Amino acid sequence: MAIQQISVFLENRAGQLAEITAVLAAEYIDMRAIHIAETSDYGVLRIIVDQPQRAATVLLEHGFVLSMTPVLAVVVPDEPGALAKVLAVLAKEQMDVEYMYSVFGQVNSRACMIFRVGDIEKLSAILTAAGMAPASGAELGIQS
Repeated sequence: MAIQQISVFLENRAGQLAEITAVLAAEYIDMRAIHIAETSDYGVLRIIVDQPQRAATVLLEHGFVLSMTPVLAVVVPDEPGALAKVLAVLAKEQMDVEYMYSVFGQVNSRACMIFRVGDIEKLSAILTAAGMAPASGAELGIQS
C-alpha cells in the first residue's frame, strides 16, 4: 500500500518554493501533504500529490532535481493519544521511523500521517496485524 512521495531538492533562495507550487498549480496538480526540511546548504521539499507521475514529469521538465520514494499513509483517530499508540506498536517491533509528517485535512474524519521507514512492507504488515491498516492512495485522492 505504499504511495509515492516526491522529494524536490531546493536551493536556499527566496521564491523557489513559490516556483514549484506555481508549476504544480498551472498543471492542476493538487498537493495532499507537504514537508520541508533544510540544511545550511539546501532544502528538501517532500510532497504527496494527486498525480505523482505527472507531477514528477512536469517538475523535471522545469529543471527541478527530484527523487520518488515509497512512503506509507497511516490513518489514526483524531483524538489524544492515537499517534502515541501507533508509535508504540512501531517501537515494540523495533521499527525505526526515518521521518513522518501529516496530510492536509482528514481522511474519513480521521487524521493521517505519512511515514518513511526502511521497510514499507514490514511496516504495513505490523500495522495491519495491530488493527491499524494503512490508508490507500485512493483514500487520499491519489491516482495510480
